[in-house]
Amino acid sequence: MKLTTKSIDALPTAESKRYEVRDSHISGFMVRVSCVGKKVFYLNKRIDGRSRRIKLGEYPMMSLAEARQKAQGVLRDISLSEFDKDGTGSLERSVPTLQEVIEQFIELYAKPRNKDWKGTQSVLCKFSVLNSHPIDQINRRDVHEVLDRIVASGTPTRANRALAAIKKLMNWAVDRGYIDVSPIASMKPPTKEVPRERVLNDDEVCGCWNGAIEEGYPFTQFVHILTLLGQRRGEVAGMRWSELDLDKGLWTLPSSRAKNGTAHFVPLPKLALDILNSIPRFMNSDFVFTTTGTSPISGFGRLKRRLDEHVGLDAPDWRFHDLRRTMATGMAELRVAPHIIEAILNHKSGIVSGVAAVYNRHLYLDEKLEALELWANKIETMTSAIPSAKKQLAS
Repeated sequence: MKLTTKSIDALPTAESKRYEVRDSHISGFMVRVSCVGKKVFYLNKRIDGRSRRIKLGEYPMMSLAEARQKAQGVLRDISLSEFDKDGTGSLERSVPTLQEVIEQFIELYAKPRNKDWKGTQSVLCKFSVLNSHPIDQINRRDVHEVLDRIVASGTPTRANRALAAIKKLMNWAVDRGYIDVSPIASMKPPTKEVPRERVLNDDEVCGCWNGAIEEGYPFTQFVHILTLLGQRRGEVAGMRWSELDLDKGLWTLPSSRAKNGTAHFVPLPKLALDILNSIPRFMNSDFVFTTTGTSPISGFGRLKRRLDEHVGLDAPDWRFHDLRRTMATGMAELRVAPHIIEAILNHKSGIVSGVAAVYNRHLYLDEKLEALELWANKIETMTSAIPSAKKQLAS
């Protein structure tokens, strides 16, 4: 709007966060209104490639006409590269927008610390409607409205993840000095989460295994290895040939790829070795499961929907991660010791914890291999896996 003395007098006090009204007459010229009713003239201008906010004066001690005149003088000085050379003028860095803070957060914080930084970036995209807002003008109500839309879409758990991500971002913004206090510091998750307990029964495991045979490389072998080894989906999908020692029957998952940051050693049962030995090298790629040669496989949602028909369309909702829980439960039924199951799953806490977790560095390779062979034998019995696998490999 074009600022006038009358319109400035009519501007209401900010309710929670200060706000700005920009002038249509002079580019970058504005008045900021605080929650105590103070009104200050500013000029936003890019100087030497960086956006700056220049304080002009407080209204009504400085009139609108005087502020405009000063703003025009500053713009002239900037254009002639003379601004602030004599020590006059007050530069104040402009408050970055949410989008700008997200970009910095991903580059400076998430990428160096989080292997799944792309997941964090994707979650923060849920707040894209607020991207143009200055970070210091985003309040609890804004965040609640975004979370409410996520819950209404039928994904309440994702709303919890979105809140956790934006909280971490806001805390980082406080640490960087962009805001003084996080507006959502004590905000509670929008929904209560119930830990998943889904375990596939024998018929469902059989359906998943045999359904995968129809997929062909690389999805057949991926689902079978995922079922046999019980490791995390992303870790299996990103498996490298350089991590495998097929002669010794060992998969070494480096700490850089393990979710908990701890190197993991997975002995390979005979059936898993047969499957891996059958896979051709794709264009000399290091990825075991790939369709491009340059990246691991993806499209797990579509793959799962195709397998749903075999697992059972009327079966309760299942996920690939449930295969991991199914293996752990099956091993317990086979009387495998709990600490061996945890070692196979690469869990840091639980049965082995405290001092024992610090000092017990035994890899349990023999015990893990024995347990994984037991589980592979059970899969073979349930699904006739060896004939089916051999038939698939021969074709």
